[in-house]
Amino acid sequence: MPSVPVISGQKALRTFTRAGWVYTRRHGSHMILTKPGMNTTLSIPDHKELDTGTLRSLIRKSGLTVEEFINLIY
Repeated sequence: MPSVPVISGQKALRTFTRAGWVYTRRHGSHMILTKPGMNTTLSIPDHKELDTGTLRSLIRKSGLTVEEFINLIY
């Protein structure tokens, strides 16, 4: 399993947007994303660097694999 990259919250937002997630609102320092057809939401902290555990949890919650997420970054 590849390691989770260290990226910013803004870069994570752009990557999840490429995967079909939609930025719906902001709640404090968190960006909230939803995806049509899914009952779950993603809450991405707007930090300069996301903890790898936080990012891995977001990737798992989105239904992507780490490999798919990494391919969407670039």
